[in-house]
Amino acid sequence: MITVRHTSDVDPQLLEAARELCDDAFDGDFSDHDWDHALGGVHAFAWEGDDLVGHGSVVQRRLLHGGRALRAGYVEAVAVRADRRGRGHGAAVMAALERVVRRAYDLGALSASEDALDFYAGRGWVLWRGPSSVLTPSGIVRTEDDDGGVYVLPVAVPLDVDGELVCDWRDGDVW
Repeated sequence: MITVRHTSDVDPQLLEAARELCDDAFDGDFSDHDWDHALGGVHAFAWEGDDLVGHGSVVQRRLLHGGRALRAGYVEAVAVRADRRGRGHGAAVMAALERVVRRAYDLGALSASEDALDFYAGRGWVLWRGPSSVLTPSGIVRTEDDDGGVYVLPVAVPLDVDGELVCDWRDGDVW
């Protein structure tokens, strides 16, 4: 079962459980900044009975592309408990988040881990082949290390995936 709620409507204990799930799923490579990036938007929770087994969220960000500032539904903190993987929970979480993206944003975007590239591509997410950058307080700065890991879900605007894509500034990982 999947439940979908805005951060403001999620019980603090459930948010704490989702954070712990992410910590475990990313083998300790999930920072306070990573968790902060997942807050303030819509969460999808996957359940087996009363057990939380999956999580993901979508938050609004601004991406610059083709001379426009686009309203992006940015997917964060997608995780499934290790002993529950391969049962469709990740796909169900993503389906709920993609519904939000398609109904509320110009496009979807996410930064995929190496292990998840095929998963996102199989769902219709498209690899951004062009250069990635970030709009910092002192101007646009290339983020070459993120090239090849940014995926988009085209929704309402034409995208040139070979063109430049610039994300808004935030602490921690910018993509």
